[in-house]
Amino acid sequence: RIIKTVVKTFKYFFGLRFEVKGLENFKVEGPAIIVSNHQSILDMMGLMEILPDDCVQVGKKELMYAGTVGLIIYLGGVIFINRKSTSSAKMVMAEVAKSMATDNVKVWVYPEGTRNCTGDLLPFKKGAFHLAVQAQVPVIPVVYSSFTSFYNPKENLFTSGKIKVEVLPPIETKGLTSDDVSDLTDRCFHIMRETLFRLSGSPS
Repeated sequence: RIIKTVVKTFKYFFGLRFEVKGLENFKVEGPAIIVSNHQSILDMMGLMEILPDDCVQVGKKELMYAGTVGLIIYLGGVIFINRKSTSSAKMVMAEVAKSMATDNVKVWVYPEGTRNCTGDLLPFKKGAFHLAVQAQVPVIPVVYSSFTSFYNPKENLFTSGKIKVEVLPPIETKGLTSDDVSDLTDRCFHIMRETLFRLSGSPS
């Protein structure tokens, strides 16, 4: 909560405004998997605008060594995964599934797997959706509008701007099996992609 309060003040220095909708969709009983698009380090500020108290994040192990950012997310309780080791990642996700039930927490995952500031979504990796089906918990999609109008790292463009954030209704997984993971992943991808275009005012 301390980190959340501090990071939320950064938006004033960066000239960012957030418009948030759908926070009521976080109010599900018990654990859940939250999935969102991932564009840049600015996501950290958007995340802190809406992060539920009973929520932990999953991130790549390399972030631990990212200086101040690495320290902040380490202290924030992020669960780190070694993406280069499939067996290690699977073991961590199995432990996450157990912790979700025991500690009654929500888990935040970026299914694109890496930052992507193109104004579109990258194909989703299936880890988060396997986890949701394994734990039989709902998936809650979160979408941030595109940053491309005010932020472009390749062109060193950064100006003030407004970011729209929308928390979409939970997608239930009760009764689903591993055979349904691909369909669940595709369904979530298409819902989030349509929402991204709508929030960003881009043609779908």
